[in-house]
Amino acid sequence: MPNAIAQEVSLLSSSKHGLGYLTPNDWTLIVDKASRINFRKGQTLIQRGKKSNGVYLLVKGAARVQILSRSTSPEVGVGEICGEMSFLDDVPASANVIAQQDVEAFFLDRPTLEKLFELFPHLASRFYRSLATNLSHRLREWIEPKPDR
Repeated sequence: MPNAIAQEVSLLSSSKHGLGYLTPNDWTLIVDKASRINFRKGQTLIQRGKKSNGVYLLVKGAARVQILSRSTSPEVGVGEICGEMSFLDDVPASANVIAQQDVEAFFLDRPTLEKLFELFPHLASRFYRSLATNLSHRLREWIEPKPDR
């Protein structure tokens, strides 16, 4: 694995709010199959009301999640995922995600992930467990926001 990719895998795997249950081998498979996409500051990663057909894993930059019913906008940073809610229930996105600065992300579309999950069922188990943990964490922050965020 080239050094730059190894550094990105290290960032993704060490993120506090990332896909924490994935193994180094899982990350290698995911990064190998993902598309790298760049967004300029102000560009939309995910548009409310549209299906994204996959998930983004941020490797550089940060993005804001714009939720209509909230006055504050949560941030998605390096090592974190976005688009997972739409991915999980296969419906249009419930929020906009806008690049707050230049963003570099890995994009994994549904067919690619499903093929990986068929070939590596334990990867699927760890991936979905990570998503469940992240969504639980976000729901807890929604219910009882911390002043530092």
